[in-house]
Amino acid sequence: MLFKIRKNWHLTENQTTSESVYLQRRQIIQKLGVLAATAPLAAPASAGLFDVFSSKKKEAPDKRTALDSVASPFSDPSLELTPEKKVLTYNNYYEFGTAKHQPAENAQSLVTDPWQVKVEGNVHKPMTIDFYDLLKQIDIEERIYRLRCVEAWSMNIPWLGFPLSKLIQLAKPMGNARYIAFQTLYDPEQMPGQKDRYLGGGIDYPYVEALTIEEAMHPLTLIAVGLYGKTLAPQNGAPLRLVVPWKYGFKSIKSIVKIRLTENRPPNTWNLLAPHEYGFYANVNPNVDHPRWSQASERFIGEGTLFSSRRQKTLMFNGYADEVASLYKDIDLRRNY
Repeated sequence: MLFKIRKNWHLTENQTTSESVYLQRRQIIQKLGVLAATAPLAAPASAGLFDVFSSKKKEAPDKRTALDSVASPFSDPSLELTPEKKVLTYNNYYEFGTAKHQPAENAQSLVTDPWQVKVEGNVHKPMTIDFYDLLKQIDIEERIYRLRCVEAWSMNIPWLGFPLSKLIQLAKPMGNARYIAFQTLYDPEQMPGQKDRYLGGGIDYPYVEALTIEEAMHPLTLIAVGLYGKTLAPQNGAPLRLVVPWKYGFKSIKSIVKIRLTENRPPNTWNLLAPHEYGFYANVNPNVDHPRWSQASERFIGEGTLFSSRRQKTLMFNGYADEVASLYKDIDLRRNY
């Protein structure tokens, strides 16, 4: 059952999409039998903030499948959803190109079955687990979250997934585990941006990210395996990705193959590339600007064209301050951005 208490990140009634409309849409599609046929968001402005949502190339067939899910107390059904097509076609995933439309065009041949995830490091039960075996062990929840890119645009997405803490607990972390490191698949043959430095934005691959153990175990931190009622598309980070809704999108690493618990703070890709611009914590903070642009407001990608998207104020911790601010009570968030 969803919480009824209105949070400060809930929108007003006239800004929202009715949950019944979304659920009715899913029910109709399921009856027609077509559900089975029907992101690390990166950072720099050079990604092309005004790319269109689709290119002239013919759209690839949708190979996603339906996923069952249960309601979550950490979802906000009042949020106005970003249209599914825009979530699928407007992406940062430099392994498949730096332009927003390129991941949807270049990622369709990514092989995601079979897929294994290794959990290692400071754990009592290191393991390598098959992704589909993992899905059999954990209930999938639908969580409608805000997503805020460091480039000052945002979406609201109905993710499907499970708390990261459930996966970490399977490996039984040691008491000295203070951080959790993540690694994206490294396969230059499948990921052209890893082979071509121009196409891939000059990043040293594989893409890596990290959280503190407290951030990783927080109930809002999600391993997403789908969105809009279906499995993830390759351009959205299939088959599993991280979603940390109070942080800028580049923290939400995609196509994860390795999770390692450590005592010392691990590196993360954008902090290594430009530490003066992209900090380790990367918490959404309207009071701390990026060196090259303001973070006080954002362009929300909703209905209509890209250029008609509305401008709105950015909320502290992306609207999740009540839930996560206590994690940083002793940290200067201007110095530790």
